[in-house]
Amino acid sequence: MMMNTTVRAKARPPILLCESDADRIADLAVGVETRLPQVSAMLLKEIDRARVVRDGALPADVVGMGSRVRFRDGSTGTERTVRLVYPHEADIAAGKVSILTPIGAGLIGLREGQSIRWEDRDGHPKVLQVIAVGEELDSAA
Repeated sequence: MMMNTTVRAKARPPILLCESDADRIADLAVGVETRLPQVSAMLLKEIDRARVVRDGALPADVVGMGSRVRFRDGSTGTERTVRLVYPHEADIAAGKVSILTPIGAGLIGLREGQSIRWEDRDGHPKVLQVIAVGEELDSAA
């Protein structure tokens, strides 16, 4: 019984991606495989395990590209609100986080209330929890 609980705690939550995001993110991940191997591998694994839905069918409470998302860092309790963007749009000062960052790769496809274990740039384990997804979120980071 205890072993089963451990397995569940380590399991990644189910995620959803729309077709165009899955295709574009896969292309990006392959393109940065040499430069950012950890993020590339994480994104490709996430795409492989995702349930892909047609464009326009992603529920509003799921983090997709361009989504505004409020999340909590489970290790510090810090909450941030960011927009998940492609690398050319990234601007941390404006709260725009690239999909090619560990946080971006960890958030994609999660639904409100879900959390995921991930590693920061230094390899430290963290837990991200999605609190809310939507345009009405304030821009406080």
